[in-house]
Amino acid sequence: MSLLARFTVIGGLSSEQLARKIASRLKARYVGYELRIFPDGEGKITLKAKPTGKIIVVHSIYPPVDSNLVQVLALVSQARKYSSQVYAVIPYMGYARQDREFLPREVVTMSLVAKMFKAAGATRIIVVDIHSMMALRHFCIPAKNATAIGELVKYFRKLHLKDPLVVSPDMGGIERAKSFANLMGTGYIALEKHRDRKTGEVVISSSDNQEVRNRDLILVDDMISTGGSIVKATEHLKRQKCGRVFACCIHALLIGDAEKRIRRAGVTRIISTNTIPGKTGVVDVSPVIARAIS
Repeated sequence: MSLLARFTVIGGLSSEQLARKIASRLKARYVGYELRIFPDGEGKITLKAKPTGKIIVVHSIYPPVDSNLVQVLALVSQARKYSSQVYAVIPYMGYARQDREFLPREVVTMSLVAKMFKAAGATRIIVVDIHSMMALRHFCIPAKNATAIGELVKYFRKLHLKDPLVVSPDMGGIERAKSFANLMGTGYIALEKHRDRKTGEVVISSSDNQEVRNRDLILVDDMISTGGSIVKATEHLKRQKCGRVFACCIHALLIGDAEKRIRRAGVTRIISTNTIPGKTGVVDVSPVIARAIS
């Protein structure tokens, strides 16, 4: 029996299809679970089979964030009863934006989440394009960040774009845009964005960007939540007479009417990975997760 065959993958309800793809790539056994929600909101988890060997728990922590966090911690804790090696694969890591104290007296929740995973019994953490490496440094167990940028680039190469240009909606994402552009074989720019820490309001302060004129643009970000940054960036770029605008991200949260607002701003299409299931999640990250595990 090969080393990979001794893996069992437990798929959380938030990532069931992705977990099955990972199990298939690793030629590993797949185990699901049943979740019963009581009238008071508590959830009760029951595994459908006994896991064996090294155990991989796959479960994204997207809204409802707290419920999904408790579920994955419960799965990790149960998995540890059967194995001394439990890999927590968290394709989308909730709370990763709360990785430092931005304003006085703020709780650094990511630090607490990291401690909870260790206490639950995780021996290794694997995430996909976490919001910042600072968040990953809160873990005191081996932690790995796998990137899906290459898989997204493969998808965009098939779209036959007109003189494409990669755009980061803010300076903080310039390295991501650079990596994407290098793999695409095209150029990149970054807009200057300012966000009010208290109100969340986003303002694009870039001057005219003449280099976008008549070119198809790929707006690249790590996640799209409410869509405010993408909307503001698209409106700015459209005023510069650009071609089509594609919104590209790893994690498409698309809270509330975000998708509708983004399309109304002039985005041709939203393309994301399946770290969060949804109709925009057309790019599969199971290859990069499988490589990170093996």
